[in-house]
Amino acid sequence: MTGTALSVALVNLDGAGDWSRDAALGVLLDHHVRRADLTDGAAHELRTWTRALRRVFEAGSPDQRCDAVNALLAAGAGRPYLTTHDGLRPHLHFAPDSDDVVGRVKAVTAGSLSFFTVEAEGARLGVCARTGCGTVFVDTSRNGRRVYCTARCGNYDAVTRHRTARRS
Repeated sequence: MTGTALSVALVNLDGAGDWSRDAALGVLLDHHVRRADLTDGAAHELRTWTRALRRVFEAGSPDQRCDAVNALLAAGAGRPYLTTHDGLRPHLHFAPDSDDVVGRVKAVTAGSLSFFTVEAEGARLGVCARTGCGTVFVDTSRNGRRVYCTARCGNYDAVTRHRTARRS
């Protein structure tokens, strides 16, 4: 789920309006992206990719989510292969290690989102329902019905609805 968590972090970085080369580099390093040599041009390309990632979280149905993930796979995933480098157990790579950092990020996010979408049956990815929030999330709850990014946003929204109802 590394690529899925990376997708969330990149989309939320862009959504918060905090995008910069250094901030994006920090996200990559936090998610263990090796050789994160991010130039200004690469940071711009990564931000464009990040905006395409958001479409997966915004999808209103499993079919729309599958279409969004398929577009990412077509644009970002190469030929998958198994590897056991650095003493790690066997795992998939969707791009060769020789690709630049943006190519590797595209591959790992597209590939991971595809696996997650299959396992979650097209659900469990979303955008916070609180008006004005826009934070994306992965729903790891038991029942899979999460609609807010955090309990705080859910509580804020409940208080707002309560106050609006009382005024009416």
